[in-house]
Order: sequence, then structure tokens, then C-alpha cells
Amino acid sequence: MLLLGIDLGSSSVKVSVIEGDTGKAISSASYPPTEMEIKALRPGWAEQDPGTWWDNLTVALRTCLKPLGEKKKTIGAIGISYQMHGLVIVDRDGKVLRPSIIWCDSRAVETGNKAFEKMGKDFCLHHLLNSPGNFTASKLAWVRENEPSIFKKIHKIMLPGDYIAMRLTGDIRTSLTGLSEGIFWDFKRGGVSQELLDYYGIPAEFLPEAVASFSVQGNLSGSIAEEMGLQAGIPVSYRAGDQPNNALSLNVLSPGEVATTAGTSGVIYGVTGEMRFDPQSRINTFLHVNHTEYSPRLGVLLCINGTGILYSWLNKIAGAGMTYGQMNDMSSAVSPGSDGLFLLPFGNGAERMLRNADISSSFHGINFNIHGQGHLFRAAQEAIAYSFRYGLEIMKETGINPGVIRAGESNLFQSKVFRDTLSTLTSVVISLYNTDGSAGAARGAGIGCGYYKNEKEAFGGLEAIGVSEPDNSLSAVYEAKYQEWVDILEDKLYK
Repeated sequence: MLLLGIDLGSSSVKVSVIEGDTGKAISSASYPPTEMEIKALRPGWAEQDPGTWWDNLTVALRTCLKPLGEKKKTIGAIGISYQMHGLVIVDRDGKVLRPSIIWCDSRAVETGNKAFEKMGKDFCLHHLLNSPGNFTASKLAWVRENEPSIFKKIHKIMLPGDYIAMRLTGDIRTSLTGLSEGIFWDFKRGGVSQELLDYYGIPAEFLPEAVASFSVQGNLSGSIAEEMGLQAGIPVSYRAGDQPNNALSLNVLSPGEVATTAGTSGVIYGVTGEMRFDPQSRINTFLHVNHTEYSPRLGVLLCINGTGILYSWLNKIAGAGMTYGQMNDMSSAVSPGSDGLFLLPFGNGAERMLRNADISSSFHGINFNIHGQGHLFRAAQEAIAYSFRYGLEIMKETGINPGVIRAGESNLFQSKVFRDTLSTLTSVVISLYNTDGSAGAARGAGIGCGYYKNEKEAFGGLEAIGVSEPDNSLSAVYEAKYQEWVDILEDKLYK
């Protein structure tokens, strides 16, 4: 049997088909070839049109299925991964009422901060394991306060992956992990937080029926199946946010295991069996994809907004015409420390790691006689690695202290400079695997529909393809540079 995985990012939509028995990807495609537009009507805002997601998915899906010919008729399950924390709202006809307020939109920061104070920090941290912050529930509260005419028309709210599933199946559902990532979930009581709904004035009926991440959540409609040349009734049997899904893709399912990614944003995601939280809510805890009442599995997530989007911006501004590989080659010709050039990579909205401060991005120490393109590229990669180190120190306070971090060979992890810098800075081995989010979603679909007998069987074809280990000869250099970077960051953060 073949398995289909969909990965809805904020830059593009990727689709992969894998062989169920080997885990090998036999066809993949993504669309659009350039990053999807993120509309910022005001500073700190970030919106995308869900209809555009769907249009891009259909192009990517057709492209992926075309070389398969009649083999596409053997696709037996569909899995969905998606950009987390976004808000999609629809009326009773399933019509989208406004553009999606996506993950990096920071308009609801003050809404969440006020809720944290009014509901009580003790309640929020012990029941929600997070501040309501800038998450989906707070975004919806912002709509209620600022767009009341739209709020009155709402039938259901959804996360981005729920919207894609609705378009595929006609059914509106969400997942338990999705409710937790929206900060609707009460971890102590094991259900939706009525206190949060009451405080924000959100009717409980706005929330869709919630299902397990691994479960049959709907079936491909006849009209969509005919349009795509697939069999009607294929089960959609897995959905998860991109970071829990990235962890799944890397077989990070047990306490103590840690995954990382550096796409548009950068994330370190560790699994624990304990209900832990950061008192300042700089990192966040959600239900993991394999959580059950009897076997708790929680994901502790550090997010840095400005990673791949920073490198993409540099590509457009300073590397026009270059491939990312060429940029990486230029950065490798520059010595560690970038000859004194530093960068704060926080130019993509409010940063949870910085207690929701929005300090923007900035270069420091530019010397016109020394620094060139390669310095810009290397300084960016080093700054992202410094940010990961800064966040990992916070994660250690909640018990996440890895010796090995798993990553897929994609995005910034294709750069040896970035991998080696991160490994040396954190004294952690970086292990690379032959997978990505869409392939992970396909494996998840195989688990959810029962094709795989267990999780171990689902990862039979997952292979380590490389490793980066700490370079002890550079540890002192990077440690000194990191401390200089921290001084620059905290001077700007606390001035």
C-alpha cells in the first residue's frame, strides 16, 4: 500500500507518497516554487488566505501523483501536517470568513498577557501549562473584540490542518493535540478548559469535535477523489502540527528524545512524560501525537521565529541569483565568529523565548573594510545557532537536556556550517535522517489507519545519513562569541 503525506507550511505545501512496506518516498512535489506571501497589513500582523493553501496543495498533489500513473490507485491513507497556532474561521456553509491569522502574527500578545494576569498565573501554568500568550485562543479573542460582526457569523474555528482536512473530506474536526496547541486544553482535567472559554467569551460549540492524532478522521470525498484521480473514501488517518509531526518523522516519541528543525522558524522539541512548564512561559508544552491518558506524552517546544525566513530574506537582499548551496559555500569560507559580525535574528514578530518581546533584527559590528556577503551568510547561521543555544538553556530548566538531537536533512540543516556550529555550541550530537514533514505525515497515516502494527514497524525505513559532533578545538572560540552575542541581545532586550 502507498501512503500520502501533506505538509502545509507557511512557505509552501509539500506532498509525498511513500511505500508503506519500505518507508521510501517514491514521489514528492511542493508548490509554489517561491515562498507563499505572508500579508502584514500592520506591523506585527501576519495573515494568509486558506484558499491559497488549498490551491497550492492541489497543484503540488497533481504534480506528485502524475509520475505514479495507475499506482496512485493503491494509496490507502492520507496524513496531514500543518503550520501550528493559526486561526481559520468558517460559517455554516464552510466559507472562510477572514484570512487566517497565522502562527507568527503577534497582534494578540497583549490579549494573552492580560488573560495570564486576570485568570491567574498559577491557574494558567498548572492547568494550561502555558500562558494563553499569542496562541489560537487569544487570536480568536482578538477577533471577538475587534471584529464583532465576523465573530457573530462563526460556525466553527479550525487550525490550518483542520481546514485542509475539511476540504478533503467535508468533515470539520480537530485533534486533541490541536486543542492543546491552541491553548484550549486543561492538562489537569484532561479536557477543554471551560475557564478559558468563559474568560474569553468563546462558545464551546465553536470548537470542532476532537479526535486522536492517529485515527480515521474522515474519508476523501467523491468529488475531490475524482478531481485528483484517486479512490473515493481513502481515510484521512493522521493530523498534527508541524513540530509534533517533525518529531514523529524522526521517531521521537519517547521521554528524553529530542528533535529539531529550522524551516521558516526554528524549533527544538523534546518529549517528556511529566507535566512540566516554564514559569515565564518562554517555552511551551503541548500534547504529543502519541499521548494517552494512561501513557502521557507531552512535547516541550522552543520556537524561534526568524530562522529560515531570515536566510530567505538574505538570499533576496544580498544573494540575488544564488542558490542556498552557494550561500552555504560562501559562509564556509569565513572563519568561525564571522570576524566580529553579529546578528540578532528576531525580525519575524514577537518571540516567545524572549517573553513575547518584538525586538526586531539587527546587525552589529559591521566593518565596511572587512565584511562581505559570506560574512553576512555565516553571521546569520551563527546567530540562529546562538538562539538555539539560548533557548536550550531554558529548556534544561524543565528537564530537557539532550545528548543527541535528531533532524531531517532539510532547510538550514543542509548547511554544514550551521550543523557544526550548533553541535559545538551546545555540546550535543546532531544526527541527520532521510525524512521530512510530508514523509512523516505519510507514516503517521499508516499508523492511524492500522496499516502498521505498531510505531516501531512504521519507522523500519528510517535511516541516519549523517552526524555532526562538537568540535572541541572550536569550543572556546564559539563560547566567547556566544557570550558577546548574549550581551548584545540582553542589552537590547532590557534597555
